Amino acid sequence: MHFGPDERTMLAHLALALVAGAAIGLERTFHGRPAGFRTHALVCLASSLLMLLTLYQPWGSKVAPETIRLDPTRIAQGIMTGIGFLGAGVIFKEGLTVRGLTTAASIWITAAIGIMIGAGFYFPAFAATLGTLSVLSGFRWIEGHLPVEFYAHLWVTFTRGEALSEGDVRRLTQKHHFIVSKLSQRLTDQGANLEYRMVIRTTKRKRTESLAGELRGRSDVLEFRINPMGD
Repeated sequence: MHFGPDERTMLAHLALALVAGAAIGLERTFHGRPAGFRTHALVCLASSLLMLLTLYQPWGSKVAPETIRLDPTRIAQGIMTGIGFLGAGVIFKEGLTVRGLTTAASIWITAAIGIMIGAGFYFPAFAATLGTLSVLSGFRWIEGHLPVEFYAHLWVTFTRGEALSEGDVRRLTQKHHFIVSKLSQRLTDQGANLEYRMVIRTTKRKRTESLAGELRGRSDVLEFRINPMGD
């Protein structure tokens, strides 16, 4: 099959968009995110495909070229609006923690890269692809070594007759170098058990291991849950 200059250019646009989207998607898949390799590849490919419509609007059309007027900025705006719905689908709330924000942002910028490739702006698209991969992969390492505070939600349930006081619960967590805030308590199981809920923070995430170990070893603790906050 013979391809003319226009067809080869179209294929180049679509192929580059597919590669760029797949590269970003591979990083998301590697880290077990719900929207990964195939999702990002399709998003970038679709964005590039739609932008080709503005470059080759008279191509293959029986309508006179002067009667066709497509605004590239409006098409790009429509693409990004649609991507907003897709990005919202990967954001979910688990307890009091919101997850999926980074994946939603990666889908959004993947669509933008597809638009740039579809419009023929290869250099900024290539630079944006490298920048996105650097943020998703390289910044993860930087983020892991930054002296940032670690936040988590802690739930602890005691039998009502053996429950620790609020002050004892604070001292137990502070012993493992956690700072407690927003501590609340409630009776559960028709008043048979007492549950404490709180937000704990520390400068070292590994301290949760020692706290969990002590809670597991206490006979008066019926159950507990430590839920990290973050993406």
